[in-house]
Amino acid sequence: MVPERLRLSPQAALSRLVPHILEMTSNAQGQRIAIGLAGGPGTGKSTLAAELVTMLNATHPGSTALVPMDGFHMKHAKIEAMGQVDYKGAPHTFEGAEFVSFLHHLKAAKEPVSGPGYSRKIEDTVENAFTIQPEVRVLIVEGNYLLLTEGPWAGVKAALDYAVFVDVPRDIVKARLLKRHGEEGLFSEERNRAHIERNDLPNYDLVCLSQDRADVVIEMDVER
Repeated sequence: MVPERLRLSPQAALSRLVPHILEMTSNAQGQRIAIGLAGGPGTGKSTLAAELVTMLNATHPGSTALVPMDGFHMKHAKIEAMGQVDYKGAPHTFEGAEFVSFLHHLKAAKEPVSGPGYSRKIEDTVENAFTIQPEVRVLIVEGNYLLLTEGPWAGVKAALDYAVFVDVPRDIVKARLLKRHGEEGLFSEERNRAHIERNDLPNYDLVCLSQDRADVVIEMDVER
């Protein structure tokens, strides 16, 4: 099935998604649903996901929770031991199978479930960064690799009831990533540029190949 393609501003995207998710929730008859927000690094999907959670909870308090894929990065020490620090953030530096298992468990869970997060300040994962309470009906799952077909990632799509792909032009993504890495101040600009060219942009290109598996592709109308 070819995904619907829409060119929308971030605000218009929210205005489109919120009523659709509310309708899905109503039709789910109390079953928990998972909405996937996929897209490459620097596309603004994390911001969109957080705003979706806020807006849905404003309508039905406590109904919606964020589930970030980034908490399933491998521990930095493990990536170091593998000699893959230069490729941190690539699909093979995540615990993909654990993420898939976690999602499937969350869909059916009746008890509180805690999950890991990722801190850019320490460049590592943090255990029990969030807890999904039993009353949560909507999971907003956010991450780069939700729609990949390689390895364990292929199992994510089956856990999603609706998949959104956030598409932003490559040149804008590159500028955003340079700004983000610079603001974190952990490394030199030269190192950041090299990392973006070697790792972030190839990951962006890989993720773009998976967009046809989404239900809707939102081409973000953003300022250059």
